[in-house]
Amino acid sequence: MSKTFADLIAKVNECGTKKVAVAVAQDSAVLEAVKAAKERKIADAILVGNEKEIREIASSLDMDLSGFEIIHVEDKTEAALTAVKLVHDGKADMYMKGLIDTKGFLKSVLDKEVGLRTGKPLSHVCVFDIEGIDHLLFLTDVAFIPYPTLEDKVNIIHNTLEITSACGIENPKVAPLAAVEVINPKMPATVEAGELTQMNKDGKIPGCIVDGPLSLDLAIDPEAAKHKGATDRAIQGDADILLFPDIHAGNLVYKCLVHTAKVVNGNILTGTKAPVILTSRSDDFETKVNSIALGAVVAEAMSKN
Repeated sequence: MSKTFADLIAKVNECGTKKVAVAVAQDSAVLEAVKAAKERKIADAILVGNEKEIREIASSLDMDLSGFEIIHVEDKTEAALTAVKLVHDGKADMYMKGLIDTKGFLKSVLDKEVGLRTGKPLSHVCVFDIEGIDHLLFLTDVAFIPYPTLEDKVNIIHNTLEITSACGIENPKVAPLAAVEVINPKMPATVEAGELTQMNKDGKIPGCIVDGPLSLDLAIDPEAAKHKGATDRAIQGDADILLFPDIHAGNLVYKCLVHTAKVVNGNILTGTKAPVILTSRSDDFETKVNSIALGAVVAEAMSKN
């Protein structure tokens, strides 16, 4: 079971070398990340985009491109379709966003001919290794679905379970978060959290333990759970998955952790045929490398299933 990001990296080393196809690869931050991923034996890469610009940027990074396949495509839309087709056809294991806007990138992911759609809704998972917490935390959805419905939340849980399973975490504890830990009819997030909990008890959301609504402190802090007398809860500060009521709550927590706490994290888009690495321009270098590592672990699990 992976308890830290170091454990995840160790799992990568147990896998065969994976390959990531990069859409519009003429991006210094992304090239720096794939360079490090190759050096650390996390993954190889196929760079799709403007070859002249890729080589110019690589030169500025002192990056040796002799070990990388480069496919020259100048148009960004065509470059994205070319890159995603490599994954669709099994010539690469993961798909990563380069210098293309998120809308255009997602359009390629969902392309009916060469994309990675499965028919399931997509959602986003962030995996955090946080100092002071003795296990990985999976945050969802902080970047993709703005206002998830009850049905969306069920799908988000199913998508996230694929990631926790790939990381070796069986029967994870899922905390549907709210401002309070009791159901209040005037607070829809608490009502839906209660419904998710009942669905889990009824066997409609298998493979995990769902306990909500839960406030954030009860979900991640055993001492807070003890002081609040939450000894009858299935989750007592030991949640694995934090399910946010909406994108605002999730995104604010994500950015607060990244900018104020000592963390290691990686992000992945789920609900696709292969791992999709969708990092933000503001994500640092290590987050991009970690996201490739996470994608490699998930790709390995998908290949076995």
